[in-house]
Amino acid sequence: MTTILVTGGTGTLGGLLTERLRADGHEVRVLSRHSQPYAVDLREGTGLAAAVAGVDTIVHCATSPRGGDERAALNLIEAARRAGVPHLVYISIVGVDRVPLGYYRTKLAVERLIEESGLGWSVLRTTQFHDLMLRFLRGSAKLPVMLLPAGVAGQPVEVAEVAARLAEIATGEPRGRVPDMGGPEVRTFPEVAQAYLRASGRRRPLLNVPLAGKTYHGFRAGGHLAPERAVGKVTFEQFLASRFPEQD
Repeated sequence: MTTILVTGGTGTLGGLLTERLRADGHEVRVLSRHSQPYAVDLREGTGLAAAVAGVDTIVHCATSPRGGDERAALNLIEAARRAGVPHLVYISIVGVDRVPLGYYRTKLAVERLIEESGLGWSVLRTTQFHDLMLRFLRGSAKLPVMLLPAGVAGQPVEVAEVAARLAEIATGEPRGRVPDMGGPEVRTFPEVAQAYLRASGRRRPLLNVPLAGKTYHGFRAGGHLAPERAVGKVTFEQFLASRFPEQD
């Protein structure tokens, strides 16, 4: 039986990954800021040594929009080195090296820290989760007119499928950069907005808004997409069908 530590193990992805690994018979330690007995703030590192002791694989899903991901990764890498952990798996995002978004730059920096750590490592990049697309659309639908970034498409992927792929990687040998994982379809924002409106029973006019800046141009150029790796199975409409007909 493999002992696997999942950072961010109470989050959307981490929770599903934890369930999957335990169902497959692995011992799983869940690390988050509030999850006992491994309640650890990775940015501080206190208690991390005990969490990684005797672990075969670490899957690093924890992230914070408030910053500190690089410091957290450094603390995790150092603890993993000291404990002799043979495999560190990291979940990243398609386009971190092509779209100049601050959060993407941070994810890329963490990738590089892991690659240079001296540990056995695997990195999986995926496109946007269905849940993230839904959050964006729900927020846009709060206005009388849904404002959408002109000329931008998405390729949402089902988070449960990502969890399954991560479980496969975590229970194998270190692989370095594995092939990217994209959702089954590249869809324009008007297309996914119309799908959301139909599923939720709402009506809103759509307005495509041209934006400025290098980040917007990176998205418009499709830097965050992986059409050649459209390996996901669950479409956005199928995802929406699992969330509705409850009304917002």
